[in-house]
Amino acid sequence: MIKILLCAALIATSVTAARADDADVKLVYDQALPNVPGKSMKAVLVEYAPGGTSPAHTHPKSAFIYATVLEGAIRSQVNDGPVKTYRAGESFSEFPGDRHAVSENASKTERARLLAIFVVDTNEKNLTTYSK
Repeated sequence: MIKILLCAALIATSVTAARADDADVKLVYDQALPNVPGKSMKAVLVEYAPGGTSPAHTHPKSAFIYATVLEGAIRSQVNDGPVKTYRAGESFSEFPGDRHAVSENASKTERARLLAIFVVDTNEKNLTTYSK
């Protein structure tokens, strides 16, 4: 049983490390909303290396997300909508239940940074679920 758990941990670490090479994701803010019981505002900083991508993913069904590009340019596709490029200073939203099909650095030579602000159920700990 210990060998199985160790193998599972090694595989999980490898998958996480592979994703970290393309996009570094950090929770940078987490605050319960005092006037909206059960809801919190959480902010995630996503930093892409040149040419970096994130796998297709979803967020909690309770999450409304406002994303703004801080640096560089990000290519994004939500659900079956068009693939759009957002540059520093531009923003977009994701609604509860949306699927983020494309999220990547639009440049092969420059890094890109994105700040995603979630309004989400306070008890949500896993903010991103990657599609297979």
